[in-house]
Amino acid sequence: MKMIKLVAVFCLVFGLSGCFLTKIVTVPMRVVGAVVSVVPVVGDAVDESIEVVADAVDELPL
Repeated sequence: MKMIKLVAVFCLVFGLSGCFLTKIVTVPMRVVGAVVSVVPVVGDAVDESIEVVADAVDELPL
């Protein structure tokens, strides 16, 4: 029974690893974009470009 649980956990970790890895990259990008968005004049443009790149990274087939 312990071996079956171990295999199930391994399969879950392996299956979710791509989603988890992209979130590790995109969450800091989105936080930086939110912080930069408060800068007058250029903040919104930079935030939008960071969001576009973060969305593209989320779509990577890992």
